Amino acid sequence: MTAVLRDTSSAWDVLDGANLPNGYRVEITEGKIIMTPQGESRSDVLIEAAPQIKKQLAGQGEVLSDVMIDFPSGLWGYAPDLAIVAPGSERNKRGRFEWHSLEAVLEIISLSTRDNDFEKKLRMYAECAIPLYVIIDPSENACTVHSNPTRTGTYTEQEKIPFGEDLVLPLEGREIVVRTEGFPPAEG
Repeated sequence: MTAVLRDTSSAWDVLDGANLPNGYRVEITEGKIIMTPQGESRSDVLIEAAPQIKKQLAGQGEVLSDVMIDFPSGLWGYAPDLAIVAPGSERNKRGRFEWHSLEAVLEIISLSTRDNDFEKKLRMYAECAIPLYVIIDPSENACTVHSNPTRTGTYTEQEKIPFGEDLVLPLEGREIVVRTEGFPPAEG
């Protein structure tokens, strides 16, 4: 499903009151509502990674999965697969966190989301100065950690971590280590 949106204060405003189908991921890219079916590999990675991150945060921040985040444009509405929210961050008047509250975003890509995750999201997350953007790619059996964002929409540092090795997320004043040996390869 694709629909074009007008500029609003939050891209998510257009979906207020909408009855969205279960089993689909909904995001807004360049003002278009994009719905994609959720895959089993994605679910398996979330089940493996989220509890590890939550346990290590131990109250020093939050981990969210598929939760709407307000970005600084009515044309972009992302609900990252996993987002680590900095300690002390507060929700806005809509009850959502904003982009500047995020310390890290982890996206699990599939063939249908590949271009969006490697190009559009990478650019938006870097422009928004999100310190870490991790692309988890089951088709490559690897995670790519992007760090040191620039306002021009790039990250100046990248490190590829094969599944089976520890994924280290250096956060402000602490680090999270995610064991990846349980991450499944791509479906099919």
